[in-house]
Amino acid sequence: MKIVVTANGSDLDAPASAVFGRCPTYVFVDTETMQFEAVENPAMGAPGGAGIQAAQFVAERGAQAVVTGNVGPNSFSVLQAANVPVYLFGGGTVRQAVEAYKAGQLPTAGSASAPAHAGMGMGRGSGRGMEMGRGRGMGRGMGVGMAVPPTPAASPAALSREEEIAALKQQAGELRKQLVGLMARLDGLEKEG
Repeated sequence: MKIVVTANGSDLDAPASAVFGRCPTYVFVDTETMQFEAVENPAMGAPGGAGIQAAQFVAERGAQAVVTGNVGPNSFSVLQAANVPVYLFGGGTVRQAVEAYKAGQLPTAGSASAPAHAGMGMGRGSGRGMEMGRGRGMGRGMGVGMAVPPTPAASPAALSREEEIAALKQQAGELRKQLVGLMARLDGLEKEG
């Protein structure tokens, strides 16, 4: 079976990406042979519609399933229309994602797992370049999978204390996973240099 894993690198040992539409690379893997092809995401720098373009791209390349950290509503709709199921992977390498998929350990996304435009924020906006997925950047993506969904409600008054704590813990967990991926990528680049 041919699946695609969102990645922050171009081989099986690359960190899996937490975002779908603006991840730097798609690694297409034959689950029987583990042969793979890494393809740069042509939609990563799109000013808008990256999720739709990315979903069309992977479906047209024959992906029979998608493994990613999160998928937005536009991407999910296109993949669903193409009969390409989405499986959620919490963090690790592309190889670990494929192994978890083959072992039936990944949950199927029944709907979008990220809000619209969640992956756009790591652009060059607001002067710091790391707006953490809140849509203030210019949507360049920068190739490190740093999109973090905002807390579930706009105002703390809409959440109970327990709900806000749970949401913040979930967000902190996602940040930890992303930091691990960033550190692995940084170590890899430093060893190459």
